[in-house]
Amino acid sequence: MALSGAALLLLATAALFLRYGAEAAASSKVCVVGSGIGGSSVAHFLKHYTCAKSAEVPCMDDIRILERSRRVGGRMATVTIGGDTFEAGASIIHPKNRHALGFARLLNLNTKTEDDSDYDPKSNVSSSSSWFGIWDGSRFVFQTLPPPSSSSSALYRKMYPLLNSLVIFWRYGISLIRMNRFVKEMVEKFLLYYTNLETRPVFETVEEMLKWSGLYGLTRRTLHEELVDAGMSSRLISELVTVITRINYGQDVSISGLAGTVSLAGSDSGLWSVDGGNWQLAAGLIGHTNATLHLHEEIDSISYTGGYYELNSTKGNSYTCEVTVIATPLDELNITFIPPVSVPSRRLQHTFTTFVRGLLNPKYFGLNSASEIPDLVGTLELPDIPFSCVSVLKKYNEEDMTYKMFSRAPLDDSLLDSIFSKRKETIRIDWAAYPHYEAPEVFAPIVLDGAHLYYINSFENAASTIETSAVAAENVARLIISRVSALSSDASIVMPPISAEEVLHTDL
Repeated sequence: MALSGAALLLLATAALFLRYGAEAAASSKVCVVGSGIGGSSVAHFLKHYTCAKSAEVPCMDDIRILERSRRVGGRMATVTIGGDTFEAGASIIHPKNRHALGFARLLNLNTKTEDDSDYDPKSNVSSSSSWFGIWDGSRFVFQTLPPPSSSSSALYRKMYPLLNSLVIFWRYGISLIRMNRFVKEMVEKFLLYYTNLETRPVFETVEEMLKWSGLYGLTRRTLHEELVDAGMSSRLISELVTVITRINYGQDVSISGLAGTVSLAGSDSGLWSVDGGNWQLAAGLIGHTNATLHLHEEIDSISYTGGYYELNSTKGNSYTCEVTVIATPLDELNITFIPPVSVPSRRLQHTFTTFVRGLLNPKYFGLNSASEIPDLVGTLELPDIPFSCVSVLKKYNEEDMTYKMFSRAPLDDSLLDSIFSKRKETIRIDWAAYPHYEAPEVFAPIVLDGAHLYYINSFENAASTIETSAVAAENVARLIISRVSALSSDASIVMPPISAEEVLHTDL
């Protein structure tokens, strides 16, 4: 029987761990702390750009990845509830996220879109085919049309998406068009990070990177300020936009402008994910790069001894590396740097994700029947509302469904018992998910020590997604190559073109 792509990735990950996990001390060219999309991407780009026949720089294929947890993927993870697997962390990918798209194709991973069955509707707020409602804690101030029933006419089913679009437009009017235009302008600027290597600089700071693309200004002001200046109505901002930012980043429209706009892009149509879990992107890239992987290996100190770095783990293991890349947020880690490094203080926004198999209580929402509750319930920024959203992940029958909830604080059993009339199974996860965004944003250095200690997650203060991590990692890989090769950051680096088969920079 043929193995699935997910099974092959699991075997490859296990083989890497069995082969390398028992080593107590070793030396490598590059050490990467963190096996999420940032760490796996930087390993991929380092090898891809330096080890091809046409590369004119030394091959960097001696890469070691150190991961403190027992699995790869970082903030990409899945849970199993009711016998089904669902995304628990980073859930959605935009159709113009070219690195993620290229990785999925390179690794032969199956993908699914929001139109596929059982797709997690986490951020599909603006899709004309979804049934969503906006709840103010006592009633639904707005909701789209419920999906057609099996008894509905073929004409109505065909007209349903258009009718839903008209319902949304009737409430928010021309502001919807202005919002879409605003988001499109941001996306077009972001696409500059995929331009060819000959014309795209290597950036030594996040500020340089954002100024080059024209996105820096969005990090200096709040989303609310940007949207008001763009002519959007207070109703759109306080309702639809607020719902989207609460779902995607757990914050309201006081969020910094770029992160907020990225959040709005996360409500576009065509969103997709990897079938079986987005963590397979990281696992696949690590396997494809043939990097040495150490799971359950937490680094607690990094010392620069002049020429190489010594990384020590909580298990007493030591690793020496010429280059070290931090690919995980430093904000809640206890890593001692010798000599010390300076990173601006920031707090992470914790998202409490709660999965429930059961049935929502209609009385909690002021309704008579659970069938009246929209598939996605977003909430307004009001102090008495205990959650940001609740969405149906899978409907087994009218009395049995799996739901996903986001909140800023844990939801205890007594609260869940008031929200749900039935609960068969409950899973709770506390994610240190992304920075708490505040304009004007302050960015950590990419190069932490003036030598070869790099920090991918400094870019997260601009926005935090799977793709922004990959974009930041690609720049760090090019910066490493430039500096190790004793080239200035603005010098031309001759690297192999990306093949058509890998389609790392091919639009949909």
